[in-house]
Amino acid sequence: MTNSIREIPLSEGFFVIGSNTTENHPVIGSMIKNEVINKGKKLIVVDPRRIELARYADFYFQIKPGTNIAILNGFMHVLIKENLYDKEYVHSRCEGFEEMAHVIEKYTPEYVAQICGLDNPEDIVEAARLMARLKPMALYYSMGITQFVSGVNGVKSTANLQMLLGNVGIPGGGVNPLRGQNNVQGACDMGALPNTYPAYQPVASIENKAKFEAAWGVSNLSTTPGLTLLEMFNHAIEGNIKAIYAMGENPVMSDPNQKHVIEALKSLEFFVVQDIFLTETAQYAHVVLPVRSFLEKEGTVTNTERRVQLMHKVLPPVGDAKDDWWVIQEVARRMGANWNYKTSEDIFEEIRKVTPSYGGVTYKRAEYEIIQWPCPSEDHPGTQFLHKDKFTRGLGLFTPIDYTPPAEDADFEYPMILTTGRILYHFHTGTMTRKSKVLDENVREGYVEVNPIDAQNYNIENGEVISISSRRGSIRIKARITNTVKPNTVFIPFHFFEACANVLTIDAVDPISKIPEYKVCACRIEKINL
Repeated sequence: MTNSIREIPLSEGFFVIGSNTTENHPVIGSMIKNEVINKGKKLIVVDPRRIELARYADFYFQIKPGTNIAILNGFMHVLIKENLYDKEYVHSRCEGFEEMAHVIEKYTPEYVAQICGLDNPEDIVEAARLMARLKPMALYYSMGITQFVSGVNGVKSTANLQMLLGNVGIPGGGVNPLRGQNNVQGACDMGALPNTYPAYQPVASIENKAKFEAAWGVSNLSTTPGLTLLEMFNHAIEGNIKAIYAMGENPVMSDPNQKHVIEALKSLEFFVVQDIFLTETAQYAHVVLPVRSFLEKEGTVTNTERRVQLMHKVLPPVGDAKDDWWVIQEVARRMGANWNYKTSEDIFEEIRKVTPSYGGVTYKRAEYEIIQWPCPSEDHPGTQFLHKDKFTRGLGLFTPIDYTPPAEDADFEYPMILTTGRILYHFHTGTMTRKSKVLDENVREGYVEVNPIDAQNYNIENGEVISISSRRGSIRIKARITNTVKPNTVFIPFHFFEACANVLTIDAVDPISKIPEYKVCACRIEKINL
């Protein structure tokens, strides 16, 4: 996030795209609702599902899954054509405007409405005019932007729009991705990516190689970027990877094309799972290492707004479960490493030394202050919002981006579009929430949302078990008849192993980020004749 959660009251309006905010990020969602309902702030929502925020929106666009870039280009087309963009900001703080504007030229409201499956092109015009009047306007997005083969370009498009409006580098504005789990941001900051060290320092850099060899007392660190998770599985099937160590990850449930994932795990010579429960993935492990839950340990997490938060132990550990860091250290020591951390704070002190953006963060400061990176020194207050006065790179770069369709669209054999996501009562693969009696009682089983028109066409009743198939597999699941989805589109939450959405999803990936296209693939629904 470029900006902060506490800036929500400073925004004059909100543009939410590809984020079911009230269900997946309920604290932020409730704050946005409060500003809109009780303070009269403006709201524009773009999402293939009629999510709760759509009820309160001044404009709601129920687009076809995978067409985010087209509608973002459509808004920018109107802003440029009608001279409504922030010309002073664009002139003084950005570059690449002419090249972007040339690409945007063809994205007329009528053209965009045709791509996105919208009935009223004039709404695109009116929404763009409203955006131009809102100063500042905050843009929020989540995995409904990123989980496409065009995910990186979708993110760049959100930045294009906010720079065009002059909403980056100011309080209450910004481009604000909402992370899917509480420490995704922190994990990435720490270098849990195949191509970077902590603080996004490239592995390919000779200078970084020397820096980290000195810091860690090692030699011969590789300058070759590693593999993403899906690439690891592909290599496992080909026999190039013999062993995998999975910590706190349940790819049998969370990764696309489940059959392919299981084939990869079965092909390994050695598979280790480190987790708090015996997950669906752990069923395939040769060794399972039990560890402590977040309530049983201490350490830090870095949340969606770049805030470093200190966790305290509030429950005694169950049985012989150990801290994750302790287990990893003991494995490493048995393999010859000279690691000797005594506490989680010891590790954090090392983090501060090798991660410049965390240099000024201490346990004590994290305990008592709202402290967000970058925070390079202990006398630095942290950074509430990014890109004040100038961008990190100097000038903000507009990127010319054309809409590209998803990897797989509906056709005669598979005439419908499947999109997947999360619901309020369950979290990620259900490893924890499905063991909660209260949460499980609210939603006990998976379901597929089917539009009433499709239900009538296929002679499907509410609550009936139907078959859903894609080119990867087939599942049986209860139908939920609802106007939340458009005709020819179905939605399945991915928390339920008994009707696992990722049996169906496609493992096509964005060529840059390598994120899978969870949000759209072709499928068919069928009535089961017993």
